[in-house]
This record gives sequence, C-alpha cells and structure tokens, in this order.
Amino acid sequence: MRYTLKILWVTVPLLCCYLVWTFYSRWHDNQAYVQRINEQKAAQARAFEETYGGDSLMIRSFYAAPQAISPGQTAQLCYSVSNAKSVRVEPSVENIWPAFSRCVKVAPSKDTVYKFIAEDDKGNTKSASVTVKVIR
Repeated sequence: MRYTLKILWVTVPLLCCYLVWTFYSRWHDNQAYVQRINEQKAAQARAFEETYGGDSLMIRSFYAAPQAISPGQTAQLCYSVSNAKSVRVEPSVENIWPAFSRCVKVAPSKDTVYKFIAEDDKGNTKSASVTVKVIR
C-alpha cells in the first residue's frame, strides 16, 4: 500500500504538469496563429488602402490615348479617381462623372491641354493635365 501511495505522489503531479503544459502550449500556439492572421489582415488592409486611395481624394490616373492624332480623328481621355464627389474636365467634355476607371472620346481640332479636376465632399480639389497633339 505504501508503495502505491509513493507512486501516486509521483505520478499525479507529473500528470498534472503534463496536462498543464499541453494546454498552455496549445493556447500559446493558437495565440501566435491568431496574431499572424491579424498581421496578414492588417497588411492586406494597408495594401487595399494604398491601392484604392483610402479615404482621401486621389486622382489615380489621367492620360490620353493616343497622345497625338491627325485632324478629324478621336482620342480617349482616360481617368481614374477615388473618393471624389464630382469631377470635370476643362475644356468641357460631356459625360464625366467620378469613376474608378473610365474613358471618354475627344476630337480636338488643334493641340489641346485637358485639365482634370476632382473634388471631394470636404471641398478639397486635385487636378492633373494631359496634352493631345493634333499632327498636320
């Protein structure tokens, strides 16, 4: 009987230590996994914000294709804007509205500098310009 009690006094604490260590190590690994997932989500959110402009007004692109045309031909003015309430082009071009990716046709008769102006709901504005050359 005394021998059995000695074995119990040794094995029960060892078994308890083993169980505590097992549960702790699983909890610790789970916490590390959750932290890695949260870091990945934060990195994806930063990349998304950087790509799509976050909450600030941004003209992502404004260009003409082609940049040089012959008289009577048309070119495309293409633009991309994020977080804009309104947009306009000077000289005036019809059918312009805020869009992430959009192109409109223009047919200038002489070299023309087009200015793209975007405004957000706070009254902030940004602008960009491009030149369409008419080759004679």
